[in-house]
Amino acid sequence: MNYKETLNLPHTDFPMKADLPRREPLFLKRWAEIGLYGRIRAQSQGRPKFVLHDGPPYANGHIHLGHALNKILKDIIVKSRQMTGYDSPYVPGWDCHGLPIEHQVGKELKAKGGSLSKVEVRQQCRAYAEKFIDIQRAEFQRLGVLGNWDHPYLTMRPAYVAEILEEYGQFYFSGAIHRSKKPIHWCATCRTALAEAEVEYEDHKTPSIFVRFSLNSPSSQFPEMGQQEKVSLVIWTTTPWTLPANLAVAVHPDFEYAGIKVGDETLVVAAELADKLMTAWGLKGEPVFKVPGRKLEGAQCNHPWIPRVSQVILANYVTLEAGTGLVHIAPGHGQEDYVFGSRYNLPPYSPVDDGGRFTDEVPEFAGQPVEAANAGIIELLRQRGKLLGVEAMSHSYPHCWRCKQPIIFRATEQWFISMAANDLRAKALAAIDRVTWIPRWGRERIYQMVERRPDWCISRQRSWGVPIIAFHCESCGGVLLTREIMAAIADRARREGIDFWFAEPVMALLPPGTTCGCGGANFRKETDILDVWFDSGVSWAAVVEPDPDLRLPADLYLEGSDQHRGWFHSSLLTCVGTRGQAPYKGVLTHGFVVDGDGRKMSKSMGNVIAPQEVMDKYGAEILRLWVAAEDYRDDVRLSPDILKQLADSYRRFRNTARFMLGNLYDFDPELHWLEPGAREELDRLALSWLAQLLARVKRAYEDYEFHQAFHRLHQFCAVELSSIYLDILKDRLYVSKADSYERRSAQSTLYDLVQGLTLAMAPILSFTADEIWEYIPGSGRPESVHLAGFPSPPPDFPDEALLAKYDFLLKVRGEINRSLEEARKEKRLGTAQEAAVILATMDGQLYDKLKGQAAELQTLAQVAELQVASQPVEGQESQEIPGLLVTVQPAAGEKCVRCWFRYPGVGEDPRHPQVCARCRQVVEG
Repeated sequence: MNYKETLNLPHTDFPMKADLPRREPLFLKRWAEIGLYGRIRAQSQGRPKFVLHDGPPYANGHIHLGHALNKILKDIIVKSRQMTGYDSPYVPGWDCHGLPIEHQVGKELKAKGGSLSKVEVRQQCRAYAEKFIDIQRAEFQRLGVLGNWDHPYLTMRPAYVAEILEEYGQFYFSGAIHRSKKPIHWCATCRTALAEAEVEYEDHKTPSIFVRFSLNSPSSQFPEMGQQEKVSLVIWTTTPWTLPANLAVAVHPDFEYAGIKVGDETLVVAAELADKLMTAWGLKGEPVFKVPGRKLEGAQCNHPWIPRVSQVILANYVTLEAGTGLVHIAPGHGQEDYVFGSRYNLPPYSPVDDGGRFTDEVPEFAGQPVEAANAGIIELLRQRGKLLGVEAMSHSYPHCWRCKQPIIFRATEQWFISMAANDLRAKALAAIDRVTWIPRWGRERIYQMVERRPDWCISRQRSWGVPIIAFHCESCGGVLLTREIMAAIADRARREGIDFWFAEPVMALLPPGTTCGCGGANFRKETDILDVWFDSGVSWAAVVEPDPDLRLPADLYLEGSDQHRGWFHSSLLTCVGTRGQAPYKGVLTHGFVVDGDGRKMSKSMGNVIAPQEVMDKYGAEILRLWVAAEDYRDDVRLSPDILKQLADSYRRFRNTARFMLGNLYDFDPELHWLEPGAREELDRLALSWLAQLLARVKRAYEDYEFHQAFHRLHQFCAVELSSIYLDILKDRLYVSKADSYERRSAQSTLYDLVQGLTLAMAPILSFTADEIWEYIPGSGRPESVHLAGFPSPPPDFPDEALLAKYDFLLKVRGEINRSLEEARKEKRLGTAQEAAVILATMDGQLYDKLKGQAAELQTLAQVAELQVASQPVEGQESQEIPGLLVTVQPAAGEKCVRCWFRYPGVGEDPRHPQVCARCRQVVEG
């Protein structure tokens, strides 16, 4: 007889090879055909809401790993919330306006040698954005992300533009918006103002110089300084090009300053820095006076070469960390300079044009780019005897995020939202403390940013965006805007878009007969557009607030940690400014993607990994597993080696599921499923483990600890299932009679396990979970795993008493396995099924415990024979259980060819001379 044919060996059509790059698109097609997202929404009606509001990526280029990390995280959250009983819609969006697209369109036009009107440029930009929205939408869907992809929100759609204008109007009519000349981040290459979030800091080498400002007249509080023959206050700067705009020298009111006599000259520096500076300059001198900084206020110095006076002012931001303790003040070229200069009525003077070149107000350097003029300014100072020292210095310096060029601080006429008007700053800070920040340090980061930030510059000098609605009277220069005009323009934008603002003459935009308060009837329209961070920052008003399927505030905003100064920030200010609350209840941030060594990915370093490359080779599931496996709150590493490790982890999930499915080939849950309480003890133990797993994984999803969910799921497959339960179960599954109680008990448990495991991992391994779902036997389940709820353990599970019992027994099993491994190494036996084990102890309590559970231990160890002895024997001493000795030796009898156990009864029946009594009963029926 061929005894192999009498075994219940597993078989299943569930493929061993995942073939994810080929198979995943088939699932995407199926999900689209059955309208999966719409069906999820329909069956969720009436549930509690959980709203994750999508931060819009920029509609430019293909997606990168940062996009994949972000979208997969969101998908895991939405799916897990959906499965745990929430109605969790997901409306993706795109940020469509702004410089990158306009810059790209401009490059294409330049290459073709064409020039277009503003409206034509806008049409080209719109087409460009639409192209990449379609590209990115397909790429995001390829990741397995479910959402309302047929109806995303786009910041360039007419309805959205109208909402932008209405929110702008609310700020304007509340008195929060003003136009003034202040220093802002300015990109001379792109010729536009930049938001803080559009600025990147990179190392930059600049000249560091020490410059004499000769005393013109002393302060009234310290006239003694004027008694010295020749006095110079020494400043230090790393931006020599700002010296033409110098209007003051700042000292700290609480620092002590010293006059150091060097020959016939007295140099004034911070007393604490004097010795170090004299050494650096190669000079020797003696102090002739010391004076508190506050007594220098009001003194006047001569500009180093321009016939202009620079007054001495007080500023508490002056430090002693570098320089001389005296700071050159150019109110038109720095925020702090502007703030402290304003206290002394110093104008924001900035003799620099839009292209970053000096104007005719600086005749020595007119027309020169400011950075290029540094060398000439230094030489001029040297010729005038004003240069004390110069050296090259490398430091962190702001660069434009688009063109990557260094930017400048430059005072220009811009539109601002005031942080003081309507107590916006105070209200925003209060709102921050009502939000849950994950990680918690996010609160400190955004709080400090809001606390210290200047007024919000909302104007940009570009074409592709939403215009700032304002009319300037040609007679008096005043600004005209009424609620009626604003409403009419917003209503028209909602119907047809906003291109008409750029195409039509000003009088076509105003009601007939419109006049200014001064009586003037001629106007020009504003040409600036709104900061794109205002566009995306009001998405809560354009998307969340008006949608009955969503709600404000949203439960969660989730983006990279750079968005504390970006979307989180602008959304907070806009919502607090017009609604008095934050637009979110919680904010979760993730780190950036880096390579395996923790380095930033860049083309120049050759370490960039594109999502499409990973999907083509491994499938999207491996990217999804990567996102779940890493603690996303830190920077997230990815490399070819990490991908290989993830692929191995994935195979563990797949092979575990395949083993369970393979042993359910003849199982019909309607006919064969046994109640949990009626099953074998080992099966009830597995159900207790499953109950623990589900509770931990559910909590991990709820707490956004996805790496814990992944590691617990992986450990469950590798340890509790593969190394323990499934390994022990093979004998009962394969050898027992097909329809026996023992086997049906095992199959009922495998059925519960594979269902529970599949549902628990569905938010992470969305394709594979749905594939497994198709192969689970039985009927009456939802068509897709994503239409099912998160599993609940059977009543009365976990069984804590059973877990405690097996906690001890599995420790004993571990000691037995250790001895078996030693015997195998010594070639005393081949397999556990050939072994006889003796557990010996002189501890009476331990003996009774072992003796009473010898049968369970024999099953757990899968050995042919197990005895418990109270007399000492030669054996291996337990490392875990004091007083226990384990002896392993070959079991008596012969090996059964059917079950592979060695039993004395093998060969007793001449009809079946190679099988044991147990197998003989099964074979004979």
